[in-house]
Amino acid sequence: MGGAVDLSALAAPAPQPTATPEGRPSILEVTEPTFEADVIVRSERELVLLLLWARWSEPSVRLGQTLEQLAVAAGGAWTLALADVDAAPRIPQAFGAQNVPMVIAMWNQQPVSAFDGAKEPAEIAAWIENVAAQVGIALGDGAAVEPEQPEDPRMLAAEELLNAGDAAAALAAYEAIATADGPQSEAASAVRNITFMLRAQAHEPTVLETAAADDVDGQLAAADVLLLGQRPEQAFDRIIDLIRITDGDERTRARTRLLELFDLFDPAEPFVVSARRKLATALY
Repeated sequence: MGGAVDLSALAAPAPQPTATPEGRPSILEVTEPTFEADVIVRSERELVLLLLWARWSEPSVRLGQTLEQLAVAAGGAWTLALADVDAAPRIPQAFGAQNVPMVIAMWNQQPVSAFDGAKEPAEIAAWIENVAAQVGIALGDGAAVEPEQPEDPRMLAAEELLNAGDAAAALAAYEAIATADGPQSEAASAVRNITFMLRAQAHEPTVLETAAADDVDGQLAAADVLLLGQRPEQAFDRIIDLIRITDGDERTRARTRLLELFDLFDPAEPFVVSARRKLATALY
């Protein structure tokens, strides 16, 4: 990533993160209020890798797990900062990020390198070494240790298909695993996420303006587009508004789709909890 990025919009006074007994923390959960201290200021004295991720994005979750393992193996040689783009939307906006996952290397208050999408652990470790060399810092022997690979070869094969860009084949592979492992399995979560992504990417963004208020297909498509654009509250509100003005089968379709979208997130997410309350009000 070249050139300077204007991060001033996120610059707000925030307390310094508390160090662990072993020294400074190497993995941080970053919010908009803590962004300046945890990322910008911290990058003045150490390398910070900022991961922009989302709970509904399976590649994001997998990449986060890999980076966390590498951060632990690095023994404090660099810091991993995790920013949930749904909870902190101004952070990806500051970097002009269009998709997740995205990893940005911060040094001396500026991004010096970045990549997006899923990568193999060995590729990520090599990228970290290159970034460290670029900014002139030394990493310990453990900094580039490759984390232990997942044990399930079926999941590995499905993930390889997804990383290769064959989403349809990856979906079929995850569906086969989910059939065997059950609806609460990791594979079932991947099926939900990929199904949503394939459907959402097929919609024209103009549906946001062209869909009539009572057009069920149009409003459901608009909700997909909004969610794909990391605007879950607006996506949920679209469907809830549709539920309010429809009945019978159309209302059932809208409600079913909304519940499917809820399943893409942690049920404790504040925007999910709020939307469930609104749904109850719309129904009763």
